[in-house]
Amino acid sequence: MNTIHATTILAVSHNGQVAIGGDGQATMGNTIAKSNVKKIRKLQEGKVLTGFAGSTADAFTLLDRFDEKLNAYGGNMKRAAIELAKDWRTDRFLRRLEAMLIAVNKDEILVLSGTGDVLEPDNQVAAIGSGSMYAQSAALALKKHAPHLSAEEMVRESLTIAADICIYTNHNLMIEKIG
Repeated sequence: MNTIHATTILAVSHNGQVAIGGDGQATMGNTIAKSNVKKIRKLQEGKVLTGFAGSTADAFTLLDRFDEKLNAYGGNMKRAAIELAKDWRTDRFLRRLEAMLIAVNKDEILVLSGTGDVLEPDNQVAAIGSGSMYAQSAALALKKHAPHLSAEEMVRESLTIAADICIYTNHNLMIEKIG
């Protein structure tokens, strides 16, 4: 059985606004399984936004665990991410999950990986998934050469560029913002 995966998720913090977005494509092997998957989720009454890439079922497991950690640590996103990463590395069940998360709040962007990493990206831009390098490159260029754009506009344009290039990324975009 093939795993449903492949996507592009991008987060940008710019001029006091944070936006995160993703495409809607899910694939099984080399076939499009669904074109309108919602990979962006609101947690903590919209104070934390997340996006996932990888196996959908695995991502939902991680999102549930991350939400539990956020609740346990009073909404402190960095502390919740670190505690989830510790569990992810040591728990036999979680270690087998094939997914990555980006989590954002008004102050920070974090990338959580299955190897136990919690990364704060340089330049306030983070991307995961099969089209991540295209989207990240576009976002970095926009931050440098089109600083008048909002974070939301940068995310939308960068994901559109990624969708034009990456066969595992489509143009059904979902974007959420804070600030």
